[in-house]
Amino acid sequence: MDVKNKVALVTGGGTGIGRATSLALAERGAIVAVNYSRSQTDAEETVQLIQDRGGQAIAIRADVSRDSEVRDMVYEIVRQYGSVDLLVNNASTTRHIPFGDLEAADEEVWNELYDVNVKGMFYCARAVAPFMKQKKEGAIVNLGSIAGQTGLGSSLPYAVSKAAVHGLTKSLAHALAPTIRVNCVVPGAVATRWWAGYEEQMKKLAPNLLLQRIAAPDDIAQLICTALEQEAMTGQIITVDSGQTM
Repeated sequence: MDVKNKVALVTGGGTGIGRATSLALAERGAIVAVNYSRSQTDAEETVQLIQDRGGQAIAIRADVSRDSEVRDMVYEIVRQYGSVDLLVNNASTTRHIPFGDLEAADEEVWNELYDVNVKGMFYCARAVAPFMKQKKEGAIVNLGSIAGQTGLGSSLPYAVSKAAVHGLTKSLAHALAPTIRVNCVVPGAVATRWWAGYEEQMKKLAPNLLLQRIAAPDDIAQLICTALEQEAMTGQIITVDSGQTM
């Protein structure tokens, strides 16, 4: 799929991988809706970066864990641009909890992580699907994590939520075929603000990776764009982790 002049919604699009993806899509000529929940300033900065480079973009607020807000967001994008052709389900959250501390993984934590990381991706996919089907084409990329493959990560609930994202991808690929392709990009460690306070740990990790480097947000963004463009692929879980899981 040629993404030029296509309308792309990037959730959590103002920072990190989301910002890099928003910029990469805009460079390819897509019109980008940069979603945010709390990071309004970051989202507006991302929009300004796109506009300064001659692209089209808007910042649009919605908490992806709330179905009504997701639907309102999608309707507003469609009102302005006529459709949503591409969806990047990037918005995620975590809690840093030692794996052995099972009591700290309480109901509130489980609900928060599943509401955003899993249900939020489903809500967004469900909201855009009718418009993609109407145009008889569409592409969705979910952001997973190697935590969902290894069972390790920032917390046990986070790892399990990302494993669920991988499963959601395959189920949505079945549910939305043949009109809409759904794939999942699975990053390992990426140099974003998620590592705030853990920079020394990241520096120690890099030499132990096969490629001896921590991925940059743009590394992930380029693969996301490729997955959106590739018309012969759906239901795939694609890992990009500098060899971290080898």
